Parts: sequence; C-alpha cells; structure tokens
Amino acid sequence: MRSKNLTVLFLFLLILSCDTANKSKSITGLPDPVGENNVAYYWGKVALEATARDTERFLPRPTITSRYLGLIFTAVFDAWATYDEKAKPVYLENIPKREGSLRDKEIAISYAAYYAMKEYYFSDSLYFKERMKDLGLDPEVKDLDQGSPAGVGYLAAKAVIESRKGDGANQYGEEAEGNPPYFDYTGYQPVNSVDDNSDINRWQPKYFISLEGERYAPGCLTPYWQEVEPMTLESADQFRSPPPPLYGSEQLQKEVEEVVAMQANLTVEQKALVEFMRDGPKSVQQAGHWLVFAQEISKMDEHDLDEDVKMYFLNQITAMDAFIASWDSKMHYDYARPYALVHEYFKGKTIDGWAGYEQGWTQMKGEQWRPYSPDSFLCPPFPSYVSGHSTVSGACAEALRLYRGSDTFEVRVPFVAGSYTEPESEWKEVELYFPTLTETANMAGISRVLGGYHIQADNLEGLALGRNVAHQAFEFYKEHIGE
Repeated sequence: MRSKNLTVLFLFLLILSCDTANKSKSITGLPDPVGENNVAYYWGKVALEATARDTERFLPRPTITSRYLGLIFTAVFDAWATYDEKAKPVYLENIPKREGSLRDKEIAISYAAYYAMKEYYFSDSLYFKERMKDLGLDPEVKDLDQGSPAGVGYLAAKAVIESRKGDGANQYGEEAEGNPPYFDYTGYQPVNSVDDNSDINRWQPKYFISLEGERYAPGCLTPYWQEVEPMTLESADQFRSPPPPLYGSEQLQKEVEEVVAMQANLTVEQKALVEFMRDGPKSVQQAGHWLVFAQEISKMDEHDLDEDVKMYFLNQITAMDAFIASWDSKMHYDYARPYALVHEYFKGKTIDGWAGYEQGWTQMKGEQWRPYSPDSFLCPPFPSYVSGHSTVSGACAEALRLYRGSDTFEVRVPFVAGSYTEPESEWKEVELYFPTLTETANMAGISRVLGGYHIQADNLEGLALGRNVAHQAFEFYKEHIGE
C-alpha cells in the first residue's frame, strides 16, 4: 500500500510540475524571452507600425500620436501591475492583486495593448487582429472576468479609455458639439496671415506643395494642446520656458545669422542627422522615435517582459507630457520660425542657402531662403518656441538615463544622407553615431537648428524644459512601481 501511495503521489507531483511549467511558458514558445523576443517588445513594434500608418493617413500630427502611445503603454502597465506585488495602476481600479505566470502577464498586456490600439488607431483594427492571432490569441474575446488574464487586459484598456475621455484632447469632438474630432475649440487665429507678416515676433503660416502638386497653407496643428490634461505634471505650464529673444535684440540677430551659416555649410553627416531626426515617409514622430531608441536599449540590456513594460511606460508618458509642456510655451509665446526671421533679417541681401529639390545650394536673396526640407512638409505648421523635438528628446533621454542609471548608449545607425530631401544623385551613405542618451538628445535638438526649423533659443530651452518634465515623470513612475 505504501508503495502504491508513493507512486500515486509521484504521478500527482509530476502532473503538477508539468502544469506549472505550462503556465510559466511564454506564448512565444520560448522559455525565457528577452530583448526583441519578449511580448512587450512585440507590442512596441506594433505600436510603431500603427503610428507610421497614422502619419500616412493624416500627415504628421505628433501631439496626437504622442497621446495615443502614452495611453497605450499606460494600459499595458496597468494590466501588468495587477500581477506585481508593489506596482500601482494609474487608471485601473478595484482589481485585486493576483499571482500570475509569465504567460498570464503576456496575455494580460496583449489584450490591454490590443484594445487600447483599437481605440486610438482604429483605422488599423484588422491589422491588430492579425497581430493577436500571430500570438495565438483570440481577438474576439471581450472578457469581463477580473480573474482571467484576458479580462485584466480588457479592463485595463477600458479604464484608460474611459478615464481619458474629456481630457482636453478633443478626440471625440466632445469639446465643441457639432464639430469634428480634434477641432480647435480655443479659436486660435495667427496674428500673421500666410501672405502678410505684420508682427515679425509672431508665428506665420507658410505655403506647402502637396504630393499632388497643389499649393496650400496648413493651419496650426492642435493649437489647444496645452489644455490637454498631463499625466505626470501638475499643469501644462509647471515648467514654462522663459520668454524668447525678440526682434531687435542682439541675441536674436546672432541666432538667426547662425541658422543661415549652419545651413549654408551642412556636411553630409549633418544632412543625415537633420533627415534622420526629421524622419521621412511613415514617420513615427518624436514619441515614436524615442520608443525606437528604448527598444534598442531593450535589446542591448536583454530586457525581460517586466523591464520592458516599465521602461515603455516611463518613456511614453514622459513624451506625452513633454508635448503638452512644449505646446504650453509654443502657444503662450506664439513665436516666429527662422523661415520668416531670415527673410526679415536678410531682406535685400545675398546669402548662401539650399534652394530646393534639384537646385541644391546656391546664392539667393534673403527673402528666398528656406529650410532644408521637401516642399510637401516645408516647415512645421505651428509656433517655434520651444522646439518640440528638443523638448521630447531632452525628456525621453533623461527619463531613460534615470531608468537605467547609465547614460551610455553607443548606438550606430546606417543612413543615406539626402534620401528624404534631394535627388538620388546627391545621396551618400553615412553612419550616425549616438554615444550617450544625453548626446542623442543634444543631437536631435541641434538637428532642428541645422535644418533651419529653429534658432538655438528654441533648442536649448526645449532641452531644458524636457529634462524638467523627465524628473517629474520619473517621480510619478517610481510611485507607480512602488519605490
């Protein structure tokens, strides 16, 4: 009898151990997936593709997509936090903590990402369904069971979506009844028209040439974005930048002259940097750019799912709030871009500059100067001060540095200089090198001066603003991971 009982006990323990092994096995089939093999990384790639598709459909709208990405990775974090003893979800409430295997966490964050992406990038719902099927998950499940991983994921996404309705983004057109989503409910009107620059200190719209060859002047992108509720900041103006240099000041004259001199002497590597940071077709915008950099860190540091969930959450809520803070300064000061400033300062003078596609660098009148950019997106359609690229780059780089406890980056990117701007005969292969996170942010910022989109004040104050945002976001992050 004793022998028989031991045999039964052995079989029971064997079955139990097999069951436990199955529960802890990843849905990818890998025993311990890290870096690009973990499921959080997978959803990061899907989010980047969705952002690129959004750009193709709606043209660049970095404010809007930064909010999408921030909320998607908050939903992912909230689902994951249910399985972490110390972590505190941001929006998901009244869900008890539970123990869970790696597989449970993967399923929960997958459903959170899926339902959040379906809400924000709704045009790509079929694409997201296929990505769920690739993981062996049923995209039709809408599970309200708090005890199931799928239910946790669905409820996490639902909590984020419901909590952020009416947050000032006007995603559903709710701020002005009868108007479309993202309608400007603040009634912003530029002081200057596209044909009359009556106040040189203020922003002036500019003409673009569409891919169909039509001439048009886009209006200001989301001029109300400073009204969007931040996630980690006390208010959009918490770290508002000091006033920019005004027309007639020695500082502004020097900085406008610097822009002209820089563009006239762009090296091949500098052209590549301008284009890489500006991005080309299917751009993922600045928030997406820093998600790409975060994914490089995931591969470099061999992150597991837990580490990636936390890093992407910090990375993207920082970018989201950096855009809100940047727009506060932009709309508060309504400041001119170099495009108009160069025309004023060099009126009637002959200067060297880039004359456009197939025309290259040549001498021109100051009034003909333009940024190093294609006609279809000649200059960002919103005020200049502070630089959004600089703010978001300063913020995300600092947040990632704080997360890792290290500034080292050592990333090299092959790039074809000129490929986004010039004829193929002018293209040259180069390698961009980003030694540290801080230097990568600095390079992103100076690229905007080199390209003629910003003066140095826009760049340097943007970097400073972004780093202030990052420290605030990091405190919020530490609170929510239980530190």
